[in-house]
Amino acid sequence: MDHSGITRELATAADAAGQAATAIGHYRAVIAVDAANAAALNGLGLLLLYGGEVDEAIALLRRATLADPQAAMLWLNLSSAYRQQGDAGHERAALAAAIDLDPYSLPALIRKAQLHERLGEAAHATAAWRIFLMAVPPEAQQPAALRQLVTHARSFTARSDAQFAEALHARLDAEMAQYDGAERKRFDACVDHVLGKRAIFTSQCAGLHFPFLPADEFHAEARFPWFEAFEAQTPAIRAELEALLARGADGVEAYVDQPQGARTNVWSELNRSKRWGAYYFWHYGVRRDAACDTCPATAAAIAAVPRVDIAGRAPTAFFSILEPRTRIPAHTGVTNTRCTVHLPLIVPPGCGFRVGGETRAWVEGCAFAFDDTIEHEAWNDSDALRAVLIVDVWNPHLTTPERSMVRAFYAAADATGLNPEVQPGS
Repeated sequence: MDHSGITRELATAADAAGQAATAIGHYRAVIAVDAANAAALNGLGLLLLYGGEVDEAIALLRRATLADPQAAMLWLNLSSAYRQQGDAGHERAALAAAIDLDPYSLPALIRKAQLHERLGEAAHATAAWRIFLMAVPPEAQQPAALRQLVTHARSFTARSDAQFAEALHARLDAEMAQYDGAERKRFDACVDHVLGKRAIFTSQCAGLHFPFLPADEFHAEARFPWFEAFEAQTPAIRAELEALLARGADGVEAYVDQPQGARTNVWSELNRSKRWGAYYFWHYGVRRDAACDTCPATAAAIAAVPRVDIAGRAPTAFFSILEPRTRIPAHTGVTNTRCTVHLPLIVPPGCGFRVGGETRAWVEGCAFAFDDTIEHEAWNDSDALRAVLIVDVWNPHLTTPERSMVRAFYAAADATGLNPEVQPGS
C-alpha cells in the first residue's frame, strides 16, 4: 500500500480545507519517507511561505525543483519565494527556468515584467510586457484581474515608447533638420516603424510582379517632370467633367463588376453599383472614342502622359466618381510595372486616401502617383460627390528596355494562353 500517496492526498485535502497545521504535518510525514517527493516538497514549501517562514520555504521549493526540474510551476513557485525574500537575482534565474520550460505561461511572463519594472529596468520591462500582451487570450476570455494587468501593460509600454521616442528625436532632430521632406521621407518611415507608429507595406501583385523595384507608396514628384503640364490642364478637364455630370453622367459605369455568382468579398457592397462610378477614356488598352470625342481636352491630356501601353491590357484611364458617404475598401492591384496617377478634380471636405502607411487628402489640381499593389483605400465621408482623373503610367523605376520586355512578355503570354494573373499553384 502506498502510504505516502495516501498521506499526500490527506495533506492536499487539509490544505484545501484551510487546515494548514494538519496539512503541514501530513506533508512532513510524506517527506520523512520520500525525501524527493516533489509534490509534497512543493506543498509544504508553499504553506510555509504563506506562513512567513521564507527561508525554510525556499529550501523546500529548491529541493522540489531538483526532484522534478522539468516542472515549470515548481520554478515559478520558487521565484515567488525569492521575491518574498527580496532576492532579485535568484528570482530572475527561477523565472528564466520557468519560462524556458513554458514560454507561454502567463503567470511567469507577468512576474518577469513586474520584476524588471520593480528594478527600474524600463527597457526590459517594456519588452516583457510586450511579450505578455502578445500571449494574452482575447478580451472576452480575460478575467477581471487579467484585464487590469493588460491595461497596466498597455499603459506602461505606451509611456515607455513615448519616452524612447522623445529621447531618440532629441538626438536625431538636429541631424534630420538639414534635410527636406523628400530626402528624409524613407528615414522618417524607418524611425516610425521602429517606434511602432506605422507598419511597412509591400507590393502584393495579383498578376505580374516585377522584382527588385522599390515599393514606393507615393512616388516622388521629381520622377514625373510632366506633372506641371498635366496639372495645368485641370480647369479644362474639370469643365468637361462638370458638363458630363450636368447631362446626367451618361456613360458612367460601375467600376466594380464581378462575375455572376462570385463569392461574397470586400467588393460585394460596391459590385455593379455606381456609388463608385467610372467614365472610361481607355479601358484595358482599348480607346473609348466616344468618350474621348466628348471630352477632347481630357483625352489630349491623357495622350500626353507616358501611359502604360500593352495591347489588350493597358492603359486604363477614367474619371473616378465616388458618391457621398461611400468608401472604397482596402485592396491591392495587379502589377507593379505600372503606377497610378490621380489628378483631383472635385474634392469636398471629408475625403481621404491611404496608401500603405501614409494618408493624404486630395488637393484639386495637384497630381500624385502611387504604387497600387501596396494596400490602399479611399473614402468620401462628405455629402457631395468626389471625382478624380485616374491614368495608368509606367512605373518610373522601370528602364526603357525593361518596359519593352514587359510588353513582349504580355504578347507572348497572350499568344501561348498563359494568364499572368493566375499564378502557378493558385
